[in-house]
Amino acid sequence: MGTEDFSALKDLIENKIPFNRFIGVRVSSLDRGKCKLYLPYRSELLGDSRRKAIHGGVLSMLIDTCGGFAVWSMCDIDVLIATIDLRVDYLKPVIATGLVADGIVKLLGNRIGNAHIVVYSEGNPDCVVAEGRGVYNVRMG
Repeated sequence: MGTEDFSALKDLIENKIPFNRFIGVRVSSLDRGKCKLYLPYRSELLGDSRRKAIHGGVLSMLIDTCGGFAVWSMCDIDVLIATIDLRVDYLKPVIATGLVADGIVKLLGNRIGNAHIVVYSEGNPDCVVAEGRGVYNVRMG
């Protein structure tokens, strides 16, 4: 982003993408090549209600969104970003807690961006529950 004003991207993440709005994704911080998202706990996110574990798809969505917007933060707002590949390592079950995803761009070329994302339990950055790597197509709109 040329002006380093990330308010348009923040609005896009929180309000303009219907799924993000529905699921409750919030931006904790957004800077050039970095994105931190917060997802509050809701019982509707459970995959296994017997042990109150959050569904793995929620983790992969959070990783994908965080990585994609970390890459987008290094581009103009009119650039189109699409996921090419997403790798998720589920390290431990997430039991009834909010989540924080912290993404950082590792590489940005003319057409491809790569980001590493770590997800941890709200209030406990040492409790990493998942890690991911996203590869994104970067295309001028």
